[in-house]
This record gives sequence, C-alpha cells and structure tokens, in this order.
Amino acid sequence: MSNFPESLPVGWKKQLSAEKQKPYFKKLCQFLKHEYGSSVSIFPERKNILRAFKEVDFSEVKVVILGQDPYHGPSQAIGLSFGVPASVFPKPPSLKNIFKEIKSDLGIEFDESQSELSGWAEQGVLLLNTVLTVRRSQAFSHRDQGWENFTDQAIRCLNERKDPVVFILWGSAAQKKKSLITNKHHYFLESPHPSPLSAHRGFLGCRHFSRANQILESIGKKPIDWSQTVA
Repeated sequence: MSNFPESLPVGWKKQLSAEKQKPYFKKLCQFLKHEYGSSVSIFPERKNILRAFKEVDFSEVKVVILGQDPYHGPSQAIGLSFGVPASVFPKPPSLKNIFKEIKSDLGIEFDESQSELSGWAEQGVLLLNTVLTVRRSQAFSHRDQGWENFTDQAIRCLNERKDPVVFILWGSAAQKKKSLITNKHHYFLESPHPSPLSAHRGFLGCRHFSRANQILESIGKKPIDWSQTVA
C-alpha cells in the first residue's frame, strides 16, 4: 500500500486518494506492513491487493460483483473476487457454482479452466471483495482492520455517479452494502451466495448474468460476454 494512491488509475485516484490521510487507513497500512512482514502467508500478493481497482477505472464500471474476503488457500487469491489462476485445480466450490449458473442461464459452453475472470474486468465488471487481504487458511482474519471502511467508500463513490451501475449482491454480507447505495438510478440483483452451503437455496437459477445484460442493454450499454473469462 506504500504506492497508494499513485498506483491507481486516474478515476479511482481522484475518488479515493483522500482515504490515505484518514486514521483508519494509516492504521490499516501499519497492520498490513506487520502482516506481510511476518512468517504467516498473506494473500493476495502485495502487488494484487488493489487489482480490482486497477483493472476497472471508476468511470468504466458497469457491473459490481461483491465478494467477502480473498480465498485463503495457497496460490488462489489474485485480487479479483471469485477469480483464481487457471493453474488452480480443483476450482473453489463457489466458482464452480458460478460457472454452473452461467451455463444454465445463458446456454453457453466455455473453458472453465480459464478462471481468472480478468476478461470480465476488462469489460467493466468490478470484482470487489469487502476485505482485500487474508491470512493463509484463516478466513476473515483481516476483517475489522479497516478494509471495510475503504471498500465502503468505493461503493459510496459509485453511488454518487449519475451513470447507472448494476450491483450483483450474493449473500447476506454483500446485501448489507445495499444501504450505501441510495441513488435510485442504480440497479440491484440479489440472491443467496454461490457457496455450496447456500447455492441451492436460490443462487442456482437466479439468472443474474442474463438479467444484468438485459439491464445494460436497456440503458444503452454493451452487455457483458460472460464466456470471456480471460483478458
């Protein structure tokens, strides 16, 4: 985080640079410095902590898919919510269910091994976790350290945009962020989380991928090619 906000594209830099001076952010940076300097593995790599923002600048965001915190298994987290490197097998169960729903919803076949999801980001999908770092094998271990303040501010900034955004909120944690989005011209798609623990209670069959595209087309935007998972 030492290169924040300089490492961000111009739009996000303008929107988020003021966070650097806030007490929570300074405390978060000290926490991360200690964590990454310890003997415990922290994910993702430092260079990928802010990857979601780097790949989709503020004005380019068409869709937001909100996750919780990064995958905590070795070589999985890449800084894009739900995405993992193509080399990772087996794929995380939540991602498997996402691919299953895409096939069911859109009737398309695609190479599931290409799982980084950078192709979605390239088209304007902000793949944002509410917490951007995690300890190995310790889910939610970086919760309540300041990340929530930072990502909430990013959502508030998008809320202030006049250009509509489609927010895809899977699970109760993501749906709580709906309270930050007060402008009525934005759109919401909500369902249970794609985790195997809840996917069969409504995620599978939600048809969020086709519905998001219908919304985008209705407001004059190019739909997302969900089969294009690699940039």
